Parts: sequence; C-alpha cells; structure tokens
Amino acid sequence: MRLRGLVILACFISAVSAGAQERAGGPPPPVAHQNLQLLPKDIPQADLLRIMQGFTQGLGVQCGYCHAPAPAPEGGRGGGGGRGRGAGPQFDFGSDQIAAKKKAREMMTMVRDLNTRIPAAVGKTAETAASVQCATCHGGVAIPKPLGDVLDQTAAEKGVPAAVAQYRELRKQFFGGRAYDFSEGSLINLAQRTPAKAPADAMAWLQLNLEYFPYSARTHVAMSQVQQRGNDKDAAIKSAEKALELDPQNAAARRQLDQLKEAK
Repeated sequence: MRLRGLVILACFISAVSAGAQERAGGPPPPVAHQNLQLLPKDIPQADLLRIMQGFTQGLGVQCGYCHAPAPAPEGGRGGGGGRGRGAGPQFDFGSDQIAAKKKAREMMTMVRDLNTRIPAAVGKTAETAASVQCATCHGGVAIPKPLGDVLDQTAAEKGVPAAVAQYRELRKQFFGGRAYDFSEGSLINLAQRTPAKAPADAMAWLQLNLEYFPYSARTHVAMSQVQQRGNDKDAAIKSAEKALELDPQNAAARRQLDQLKEAK
C-alpha cells in the first residue's frame, strides 16, 4: 500500500510540474522542419542550427541571403509568419523563392561528392584525409574570387582610381582573414600582368604597395621594370638602386641595374 501511495504521489507531482511548466511557457515543441531535401528530415534542431551557422560564417552572410522573409500576418506589420523569437526578422524557411538557396543545395551536393573522392586522391583514410567545407574556398565572402581578379574587374569597369579605393576598403574590412591575399606580392603580381601599354596603371599599383610595404625591394624592382619599358632609364636605374639599398642581396635588382647600365 505504501509503494502504491508513493507511485500515485510521484505521478501527481509530475502532472502538477508539467502543468506549471506549460503555464509558464515551458520548452517549445520539437520544430517540424520544412522542405529539407539534402539533410535528414528528423535532424535535431541543434544540429541544423550548427550547419546553418557554418554557412553564415563560411560565406560572411546572414539568414536572409538564402531564406525568404515570412509573409506578414493579416492585419499585422512586417514578416511575422516565420519561426523565431523576439523582434528580429522572421523567415519562411520552407520557401525556395530566393535563388541562392537552390545554389546552396548544389554546392552542398558538390562538397559531399568532393569529400567522398578526397581520401582516394590523397591516399589516406576517410578519418585522416582533409575535408572540404564552405570556408575552404569562400573564406568569409559570398563570392570567392582572387583579389587581383576583383581589382581587375573594377579597374576595367570604373578605372584604376576606383580599384585603388576598393583595395583600401577591402583591406580595412578583411585584413587578417582568409578572404583575400594582402601580402607583399599581391599588388606586384597585379602590376606585372597589367598591359605594357598602361604603365601608369602598373605604377599606381606599385605605389599603392609601397604605402603598406615601404621597405619592399621587390616593389622597387618591379617599378624599375615598368620604367624601363617606358624608356625612362634614369628613373629605372634609381628604382633598381633603391631596391639594392633595401636588399643588397637581391639578385633580381642587381641584374636589372647591370642591364640598365650596360644599355646606357
């Protein structure tokens, strides 16, 4: 009889506790995911959020990059039909309205395929082989492109001054991350691939490089080469001499200076 009484009491306490929890708001019911095509239909909410956060961090975007806003409720203001709490934006997570979401599925499929091929390609087990993730290529930007290509496009469309301004802004925003290469050689390479008929553009990139790398002998060698192509031998000699002053062991600067003095 005593055991039966304890069981009844435990059930009563449990029921009272559940009722109190429900009146207090309690934990929300499991989320019913909508329109999951690649991820498991019953994936735990915590796992799904972890994957989504990996996307946002890898691409440097927010939820609205792929997810359409929820429709506003009748008589209400703003998108209120999506899931979420508080006054933040609400989303229709089941919608495929935004094209980026469809592209994301294609990218997920591609990443999965690559990761199945990597172990055989590198001769390692699946456990020891490196894996590809969004951040592997994106590095924190939505559209991964080498810095030189980004600047080339801007220069072609808006001119080199606009591209120089873009470099400064990108450096301010992304320096220290993996999105773009802001090392000493980046702008030197860009100057070297600038058409020979545009020496002023090449010099603009090299002058910009000296702002951030004032002791770069490589930059002065590249300037000497540009000046030589422009038949300004005196300036070319000075640039080569400056490179050797900064780096007396620089073989490229020594060859450049010897060639210029022989030609003179």
